[in-house]
Amino acid sequence: MPKNALYAQSGGVTAVINATAAGVIETARAHPDGIGKVYAGRNGIIGALTEDLIDTSAEPAASIAALRHTPSGAFGSCRYKLKGLDESRREYERLIEVFKAHDIGYFFYNGGGDSADTAHKVSQIGERLGYPVVCVGVPKTVDNDLPITDTCPGFGSVAKYVAVSIREAIYDVASMALTSTKVFIMEVMGRHAGWIAAAGGLAAEKPGAAPQIILFPEVAFDEARFLARVKESVERDGFCAIVVSEGCRNADGQFLSETGARDAFGHAQLGGVAPVLAGLVKDKLGYKYHWAVADYLQRAARHIASKTDVEQAYALGRAAVEIAIAGRNGVIPVIVRKQDWPYVWEIGEAPLGDVANVEKKVPREFITEDGFGITDDCRRYLLPLIQGEDYPPFENGLPRYVRLANAPVARKLPAFELKK
Repeated sequence: MPKNALYAQSGGVTAVINATAAGVIETARAHPDGIGKVYAGRNGIIGALTEDLIDTSAEPAASIAALRHTPSGAFGSCRYKLKGLDESRREYERLIEVFKAHDIGYFFYNGGGDSADTAHKVSQIGERLGYPVVCVGVPKTVDNDLPITDTCPGFGSVAKYVAVSIREAIYDVASMALTSTKVFIMEVMGRHAGWIAAAGGLAAEKPGAAPQIILFPEVAFDEARFLARVKESVERDGFCAIVVSEGCRNADGQFLSETGARDAFGHAQLGGVAPVLAGLVKDKLGYKYHWAVADYLQRAARHIASKTDVEQAYALGRAAVEIAIAGRNGVIPVIVRKQDWPYVWEIGEAPLGDVANVEKKVPREFITEDGFGITDDCRRYLLPLIQGEDYPPFENGLPRYVRLANAPVARKLPAFELKK
């Protein structure tokens, strides 16, 4: 009998991570001689550790197909990082126990850089602990900061949402600027890499048009230069539209919005940079302002997802299964760009060790010399990723998404307590 597979979603969810899940499950079902059942970890790696597994074989084909147009994580995700084998040996041994108990020979971990690190470690420890497992990473992150791959599933849809939203907001602000708001600030995700902020630059209808200011984590924030550009834009255009990455930092490397708290991965907890900038605009320039934080809206916006993004997300899930069936352990499928326009891409592979914990930042040649905009090279890179619409079905004026039954798999092992 073929071995079963475990699929788990990790980290922040996206508009298209479920399309990847559909790619994994549907491809596995098409290869019954290669993979038995596909189990999913309820709430990601936590479900794997606590033996809280979901039997995806209980879901009808129509429900799995509907995952392709459903946002968020259908099986639940989590932020729970496994460290090295020496520090987290108890957790790795538990994973192997769960794999043994449920005859799991394949592990697909769908996440970003931290998840690639965990998948890399799992790919190595199976043999050391006496139970080899074929482990394949599956890329996902709205931040677009994984190396090697041309882009990351989830990013293209966020980029499309941000570009559309700031363009529409610009029309609103421009129409009211004479007697009302003169500065609008939109905060987007991106702790260390400014790819999402860069996507806001696609909204400009001609060179020099709004948004007049983009603030990247890659460029140190200079208060005097920022305020001067705001003033110049208002005096010239009547208003100023700003897109700022949550990871905007000062010259000392400190986040403008850092609160001092840390998340589960040890990353600095950020408290919102848009209100910080709005306070500067009010105190130093006296302009009326509004600000908005895209937050979960940007990564959940399946209604305006990029068709390119959806197709790539599904293709990577399918490729992960094909790689696993071929017996290639410790790798991750990636997107390889063959041509900018029209965009031509194909699936490649990379070692998990080359992807784990490596952040791909926006290169300086993608940012204008003044640090406030994107270059033509950046635009050529970004534009293909937001192309096409892939609308979900609508019912009564609202998108119709799927909620899976998520039938549990019977537990076979003693309970396991997670570390605090």
